[in-house]
Amino acid sequence: MKPNDPLIGMGILTRESLAGQVAVVTGAGRGIGFEAARALVWLGAHVILAEIDTHTGRAAAARVTAEFGASTATFVHTDVGDERSIARMARRVLRAHGKVDVVLNNATITPLGAVHKVPIEAWDASYRVNLRGPVLLAHAFLPGMIERDYGVFVCVGSVGEAFMGGYESLKAAQVHLARTLDAELEGTGVIAFTIGPGIVRTPGAEAGIATLAPLYGKTVEEFYAMSEAHLISAEAAGAGFAAAIALAERFRGEELGSVQALQAASIPLAEQAAETKALELDDEELTQALALCRDVRTTLAEQAEGWKKRPLFERQWVVRDFKKQAGMSVERWLAALENLEHCLEQGDLDTLTSLHTPIDALARYYERLQELAAGYEKDPEKLKEQLDIVSRWQETAERLDSLLT
Repeated sequence: MKPNDPLIGMGILTRESLAGQVAVVTGAGRGIGFEAARALVWLGAHVILAEIDTHTGRAAAARVTAEFGASTATFVHTDVGDERSIARMARRVLRAHGKVDVVLNNATITPLGAVHKVPIEAWDASYRVNLRGPVLLAHAFLPGMIERDYGVFVCVGSVGEAFMGGYESLKAAQVHLARTLDAELEGTGVIAFTIGPGIVRTPGAEAGIATLAPLYGKTVEEFYAMSEAHLISAEAAGAGFAAAIALAERFRGEELGSVQALQAASIPLAEQAAETKALELDDEELTQALALCRDVRTTLAEQAEGWKKRPLFERQWVVRDFKKQAGMSVERWLAALENLEHCLEQGDLDTLTSLHTPIDALARYYERLQELAAGYEKDPEKLKEQLDIVSRWQETAERLDSLLT
């Protein structure tokens, strides 16, 4: 790899990873959308930069083609909330390329402020871009993906709280849209998932936080300082989007972040490397961790086998709920635990440090199981028995997480 190659080229992915594929990236004129488009091109895809701002879109396409070649990217003026605009873009792309393999719903607007103070027109605009747009893109491109039995449809999620309702409520709806698509596309070669960029200092974010910070009684710099340990660059966030697409089979139906996708592609983050402290475990702690890991893996494997015996709709709900709460599918969890167990057997602390296995998410899942049991089981003795069992599962996971962190 050359020194000036993009971040996406620093891991296991290659310039043939998405060769011959056509990707539509909305809101690709700047920031994370532009960096995602750039990374997808490096991976071999032809990228459609679907952007509402003509000047920004053309400039972005010019930058990409100057870096990677004239046939690598195309700007198409697109208003994602307008059905006719989406139809025009789809006709143009399908006429030129015959297919679309990837849709990345990156376009967004971010109305901020207290729920009762954000004008209803701003709520409507947020719905139009943050939810209506992805649905229109699903109408435009999912039928072709299903017919070819191949495609990746990516929603972009975000998590926020006070004074972000006009934005986050519709982003949450987009997360649920991806989950719904995952259920509807089960058994096909078409994959839907949600990815979040993390905290990134883009021009759009800068403008939004200038409005948001005073509502929290802070300056912009103070607001960013609260999350300084989690800040990543726009290039890293966009590379994470592209890496998740290239590794889409791993993330079917999941909700993940850019950093998680970068880790899966073995792409290092300089901002994280400085903070990563190698694990220090003595022989006794290694033995304890190994026993706990085996216990956690055995428990989860037995649960997964039990799910297979449940009625269809109940099984589907349980599997989706696990994926939602634990952060990845049970198959990926079992593989991750097997890898973790192997490293513990070998005493390989360097690899253990780099694995970032989120055992705490598994512990939280077991905590949720206890809440569900309390709501459904009416027999006090059976409830106590169930809660004791799941509580032991949670405690085992928490003890393992404590040793590994």
